[in-house]
Amino acid sequence: MKKLLIAIDDSPNSSKAVEYVAQQFSGTGELEIGLVHVLPNLPAIFWDEGHILSAEEKQDRKKVVDKWLTDRKVRMEPVFKKAVYALTSKGINPRQITTKSLSDSTDIAESILEEAKDGGYQTIVLARRSISSGKHMLMGSVTSKIVTFGSGVAVTIVE
Repeated sequence: MKKLLIAIDDSPNSSKAVEYVAQQFSGTGELEIGLVHVLPNLPAIFWDEGHILSAEEKQDRKKVVDKWLTDRKVRMEPVFKKAVYALTSKGINPRQITTKSLSDSTDIAESILEEAKDGGYQTIVLARRSISSGKHMLMGSVTSKIVTFGSGVAVTIVE
């Protein structure tokens, strides 16, 4: 079975990548599509406070971090639902689609590449460009890094 990984976030460009797959691969029965989102790094406020934390402080910090991660995953649920709908509305069977949020990542591109390798995906599909700070670039840093280091996997970049 062929396996295709779509890296998604809540951006319009990410939606375009999902739409591309929906149009190109509708009716393909021997295909597994994985939707993956990499949760951003923890904000600096969750890092240490300049001293060794006591057991109680570690426990309190863990509760706050766990809540933050859970909230981030909840925010992605509508994005996953929209992506699944876009795929299924074009005829892709829902049983062919899986979703996954990755956390504990220090590098989004490395996490996507690792997921592709560990999951046996042959192709990664992602958006071509990033729009940050009002700057339009040919490729965002994540896309560029995946293209550079994605040996052994096909990379499809969607406009």
